[in-house]
Amino acid sequence: MHIDGQCHCGEITFEAEIDPETVSVCHCTDCQTLTGSPFRVTAVCSGAEVRLTAGTPRIYGKRGDNGRMRFQHFCADCGSPLFTSGDGDQEDDWGIRWGGIRQRDKLRPVRQIWCQSAAVWIDAVPLLPGRPQD
Repeated sequence: MHIDGQCHCGEITFEAEIDPETVSVCHCTDCQTLTGSPFRVTAVCSGAEVRLTAGTPRIYGKRGDNGRMRFQHFCADCGSPLFTSGDGDQEDDWGIRWGGIRQRDKLRPVRQIWCQSAAVWIDAVPLLPGRPQD
């Protein structure tokens, strides 16, 4: 599936080819901290499938709980998370952050990872009262 997207301020834009069957929810504590949210949604792909069409992300690296180095690509102007990439034998293991993808309404997660770190109340979210907008 061909996708495109951008950061919140529009400084960085991208295109990519992804398989919608690779979209996953991650409950790890790094994703929680980086997003300020209980989980993050990512479409996994090869780095060769991602093409920047404007701007250059800033990159921050951190070793995760599994011991692997992960690089976070984000907009230095607005702070929007855009991609993650790996190191060494996982250098081509990229993830595109769901929030920056324009076609996100067509991308439904197919799995969850790091569920042991999931917020204890996550299952109650569908039961909370909601409003269409505020």
